[in-house]
Amino acid sequence: MSNKPSCLNHPLAEGLFKHTTQFFAWLVFAMLAAILISLVIGSWESLTRFGLSFLWTNDWDPNNDNYGAVVPVIGTLISALIALLIAVPISFGIAVFLTELAPEWLKRPISVAVEMLAAIPSIIYGMWGLFVFVPLFQEHIQPTLIELLGDLPLIGVLFSGAPFGIGLFTAGLVLAIMIIPYIASMMREVFGVVPPMLKESAYGLGSTTWEVVWKIILPYTKAGVVGSMMLGLGRALGETMAVTFVIGNAFNLPDSLFSPSASIASAIANEFNEATGLQKSALMELGLILFLITTVVLSISRLMVLRMSKKEGNK
Repeated sequence: MSNKPSCLNHPLAEGLFKHTTQFFAWLVFAMLAAILISLVIGSWESLTRFGLSFLWTNDWDPNNDNYGAVVPVIGTLISALIALLIAVPISFGIAVFLTELAPEWLKRPISVAVEMLAAIPSIIYGMWGLFVFVPLFQEHIQPTLIELLGDLPLIGVLFSGAPFGIGLFTAGLVLAIMIIPYIASMMREVFGVVPPMLKESAYGLGSTTWEVVWKIILPYTKAGVVGSMMLGLGRALGETMAVTFVIGNAFNLPDSLFSPSASIASAIANEFNEATGLQKSALMELGLILFLITTVVLSISRLMVLRMSKKEGNK
């Protein structure tokens, strides 16, 4: 056998590999900075015209060039929150069933079905929501919810109003269906890394499946569970086409969860092609706000995961 050093072990090759990977790593930061700078430049006219008042103004009047971000921001946050409240319990149930309860012959078909849901384009969800779900929701589900919950104290106002079918709740429900595959898949993966010895020891001591999940699996994987939830939230915040179909696209402060409204993404999708001048700059500022909201959400999630990891290490 030859003892000649491989060309891959040459210092020049090692240095080239190091600097190439370093370049790609810094390229990510450069792309983020370029996006941020382009959004700031594009929204500069709106920033100088409205200042911080853009954040608490609810006018959106292209005829008089008066714009505010309150309605799109509220619509974005409420629809994403509804989606998260619906999707997390369902995703948790799917993940627990696949890792702890499902027979081997059933795990693969359900896993494939979940992955297929993630592969469906968002515009298909939007079309299905508008042409199939909205009529069903308007004629049957929404009137029932209004009748049962509309007169309750405190929460009744959330379920009041006319049954339009479209609105914040419908958008949140469609978003929930869209993000369930992402959250469920990630939860399934993190539940799968729990050492079998821990679970088998708990079962051997007489624990039920729920006790094993609650006292063994969740404490061991809580950082990954939080990460999966934040991944779903980030996906819901930035969704465009599906929300545009079913949210109603009305620049009005919502009176209830069933009220038509608008999100940042739907407002940009609806108006950007025909926007000029100050209107286009205002839409760019909406994009900047969405960029900052997503950045803050992801930063908070990372901090939460780091704090949980440190606590686990100190046990």
